[in-house]
Amino acid sequence: MCIWQVGSAGLRMPSTPFPVGWRNWLALSGRKDRESNMKQFGNAKSIHNVGGFQRRRFLQGAAALGTASALGVRGAFAQSGETIKIGFISPRSGPLAGFGEGDAFVLAQARQALAAGLTIGGKSYAVEILDRDTQSDPSRAAQLTNSLINDDMVDIILASSTPETINPVSDACEAAGVPCISTVMPWEAWYFGRGAKPGEPSPFKYTYHFGFGVGEFVKAYTAQWNLMDTNKKVGVLYPNDADGNAVRAVLAPQLEAAGFTVVDPGAYENFTTDYSSQIAKFKAEGCEIFNSFALPPDFITFWRQATQQGYTKTVKIAQVAKMGLFPSDIEAMGSLGANLSSAAYWHRSMPYSSPLTGASADQFAADYEAAEGRQWIQQIGASMSLIEVGVAALEASAAPKDRSVVAAAIAGLKTETIGGAVDFTSGPVPNVAHGPLFGTQWIAAEGGDYPFDYVVTENATDPNVPVQMELKPYNG
Repeated sequence: MCIWQVGSAGLRMPSTPFPVGWRNWLALSGRKDRESNMKQFGNAKSIHNVGGFQRRRFLQGAAALGTASALGVRGAFAQSGETIKIGFISPRSGPLAGFGEGDAFVLAQARQALAAGLTIGGKSYAVEILDRDTQSDPSRAAQLTNSLINDDMVDIILASSTPETINPVSDACEAAGVPCISTVMPWEAWYFGRGAKPGEPSPFKYTYHFGFGVGEFVKAYTAQWNLMDTNKKVGVLYPNDADGNAVRAVLAPQLEAAGFTVVDPGAYENFTTDYSSQIAKFKAEGCEIFNSFALPPDFITFWRQATQQGYTKTVKIAQVAKMGLFPSDIEAMGSLGANLSSAAYWHRSMPYSSPLTGASADQFAADYEAAEGRQWIQQIGASMSLIEVGVAALEASAAPKDRSVVAAAIAGLKTETIGGAVDFTSGPVPNVAHGPLFGTQWIAAEGGDYPFDYVVTENATDPNVPVQMELKPYNG
């Protein structure tokens, strides 16, 4: 995950973009090519009419109202021509596909919840969600956005996950005057990475973002690490790429200021195959905490070598980023994945419910597992929250077909989601609302259908989220 710093010298940003190559890597650089992103591209229409698991409460509701009646209401809206069109853009294939893995389920739930339409400002509207897959390609993300705007005439666009998706979508929407809401990337990379300047008025009128930032990383990491008695020496594996260099420049000094000693053996090149020198440094310094922003395959290579060379025996906390977001990351590690620490932006234990479906966070995750036959992932909560914020903005506008009015409504929006409160009136900067990031750990499951459980171990950024388990030492 890319970290950005705003200080007296302004924003530190890397000069080169992230390489995109791993499905579970949050490539959060914020780097963009504005000219490329603003270009008009050819049409790329592909509406995925996604089926999916039907929640019991929806079936009961349909039985009570009559399925035919519900469909008839929507049909009447459509015949009147009053249809709200929502564009939803995410990476569902390509190297970032992990973030879109749960989209079919989420979209099916949202479509069913909105099947009877919306009543806004005393007027009834049908609702149509047009979802698009960027294939993890920033240029395609801009292309799809322009097609949704110019060909499909959407009223609002929702964009999820990583700058490769979010920033080109936001740029295209801003240029066209179409309201856009996004989530799941550090807000600094979205705001400053797109040209905003510290201390100056926001240059954005139509684009908004909610989610975690640098402050949430610092709080989560320091709270997590202070849970255990260590020597506070942190061995860091930060690569020589945009992400690693930004983390080295921004996060490391804040960890030092919090009382930790950062042991940095220096930048290394991605896809390095021999980490003996770094391991020797960590062993010599006795680093009991380890923090990595390495590419997933590089981390796996490093960790196996660190195990072979005896370093992991001394590690009490192994805090990883870029990997560890999804169950497949940890399963690929085998037994070495147990007790790795991570950070979550959504979790099934959150005490919130969906204003669209009524499902609690825990029930939502359980429904996903039942429908998809695989372990829940944190992205489903983030994607549902995004849709909920979009619907709330349309309702708050009282004029959902007026793009300028909708955009203005987002600026003053306060709403609840399955991921908690979203408040654009109290963000760190205009156009941004804060979001949580809390410490987690992957532990070997005792029974159940999946090999690992993903548990919350600290909640500094949202005390409402229950801590499920004490942090276990990695070498325990």
